[in-house]
Amino acid sequence: MKVLGIDIGGTGIKGAPVDVDQGKMADDRLRIATPQPSRPEAVAGVVAEIAQHFVWRGAIGCTFPAVIKHGIAFSAANVDRAWIGTDGEALLKDATGCPVRILNDADAAGMAEMRFGAGRQRKGVVIVLTLGTGIGSAIFTDGRLVPNTEFGHMEIRGKDAEHRASDRVRKDRDLGWKAWAGRINEFLSRMEVLFSPDLFIIGGGVSKKHEKFFPHLKSRAEILPAELRNEAGIIGAALAAERLALQDP
Repeated sequence: MKVLGIDIGGTGIKGAPVDVDQGKMADDRLRIATPQPSRPEAVAGVVAEIAQHFVWRGAIGCTFPAVIKHGIAFSAANVDRAWIGTDGEALLKDATGCPVRILNDADAAGMAEMRFGAGRQRKGVVIVLTLGTGIGSAIFTDGRLVPNTEFGHMEIRGKDAEHRASDRVRKDRDLGWKAWAGRINEFLSRMEVLFSPDLFIIGGGVSKKHEKFFPHLKSRAEILPAELRNEAGIIGAALAAERLALQDP
């Protein structure tokens, strides 16, 4: 079965049909720059453009960089604050004419990793972290997602954790891999105190270079690099809308 997955980010919106049985994209992805300003109507127009590109008429899953509850955005990270309070599912359904499921972007990436990536068949407590512009997070207990965790906003030394340990901070401060890993370790240690995880999965674009900083990471839990990387958001979005696809006549 195929579902259209769309990953909405602050700089780009990318999508592709996904074979949700195989966990693989069924066509080349299309990426369009995120409109600036990224107001709801403008973003919805790009989502509709992607759906039209694939001549799509079925279910659509969309990630979004925000806390999402019952389809409504309760925050806005790296997108226009006009999204706060917006019913994203209703907006995108109107724009595309298709049933839509919208969810937090890190939750989507985590879902993909747990089903088809580094977390497949793993029990216990698994925390998926995406290190990029910020720090995205998703936590699973025996494969079940607890949504909208936003651990990147946990306070460490008077700052959001992502303002100390994201990949953007590494680049902006020109931190060496060992020094940056020390900041990640401080964050992982806090996660261990709170959740006693069995496994950390580290994703984001920098996970392609995991061999440079993984040797410096320390945790009682196992640490693995994400396997799906940049495809995780699209695949996870499609998985989130799988039930909608099954309900299609």
